[in-house]
Amino acid sequence: MAFPDIPDKMLAAQVVEFNKPYKVHKVDVPKDLAPNDLLIKVAVASLCHTDFMVQEGILGTKLPCTGSHEGAGTVVALGSDVKGFEVGDRVMAGLMYHVCGTCSDCLGPENYSQYCKRFGAYLGVTENGFFAEYARCDSTQTAKLPDKVTFETAAPLACAGCTIWRGITLSDLKKGEWIAIVGSGGGLGHLGVQFAKALGLNVIGVDARDEGLELTKSGGADLAVDARIGHDKVVEEVKKVTNDEGVPVTVNVSDADKAIATACAITKAHGTVIQIAQPAEVTIPFQELIFRDVRIRGSLICSAEEAKQMLKVVDENGITVKTNSFQGLGEIEKLIQLAESGKMKGKGIIVMDPEQIEKEKKMGADL
Repeated sequence: MAFPDIPDKMLAAQVVEFNKPYKVHKVDVPKDLAPNDLLIKVAVASLCHTDFMVQEGILGTKLPCTGSHEGAGTVVALGSDVKGFEVGDRVMAGLMYHVCGTCSDCLGPENYSQYCKRFGAYLGVTENGFFAEYARCDSTQTAKLPDKVTFETAAPLACAGCTIWRGITLSDLKKGEWIAIVGSGGGLGHLGVQFAKALGLNVIGVDARDEGLELTKSGGADLAVDARIGHDKVVEEVKKVTNDEGVPVTVNVSDADKAIATACAITKAHGTVIQIAQPAEVTIPFQELIFRDVRIRGSLICSAEEAKQMLKVVDENGITVKTNSFQGLGEIEKLIQLAESGKMKGKGIIVMDPEQIEKEKKMGADL
């Protein structure tokens, strides 16, 4: 397959040694496209908590590996069997690469296909990701961007947005019901607040940082609770607005040691906690499980079709992502330092291609 307008080499930020900084250097452009692959010119790549796990060697990554599993850009080449995409399409790239299509999860309910047991790779985790000028992705896991949604919004949505979207929709709550989000002011949490409000839910946000509480409130939460007031007082504040019962569903996106205990305690008896955060261990007080029958569910990213639904809600409701923008891979260590400082509001992104950003502005993309 010939690519006359695409260079052979590109700049990428790779993990080449565990527990060491990214190496920014020239690598080959991935032109060997499988039948359902897209090659995109990356406009924006986003940093996620999982990227730190990759750097630490926790996820079995084979090195070297280009970081970032949250990317958005423009399609520049198509595999031979790609359907529904054209060169020039603006897209949000999916994390999963080459689902098998034949296992029980792929053949079962569509919104469980992301649990495919025989998929090829996770981009940015076990296969090269989006901290690069060009990236290869799976067209079946990729979504076109609505006209108003920008690359800077779409890139963080590729994993963070998809993950919290599924957590919120998995609650299966009706308009006017209460939902709580523990860690509501983080990269996932502040999106969850907005998604829940867009779906007509009443939202309680719990966070332990000034920056997080500020984002919780600006996202439209009906109640923002400072976790620093102590476990018992947090529970008391939640019960004040929920008829002394607690919420039917809580989504936990905080890695803090006691976050799951708080999530269970503010959930009413027989209610559900959806655990998204990934600490090394999740320790649940037995009283919550046994005496109060609080149920725990895990949740991963959403499926490709759910991602399209999410983007539609983002477009129709003017949902925004709080981003901390850095220009080019030369600033990647500045982004890492901000993320590690605990002072970051929302998500950190790298603008890989300013020209694409300017072009979409002229097209009227403003979310």
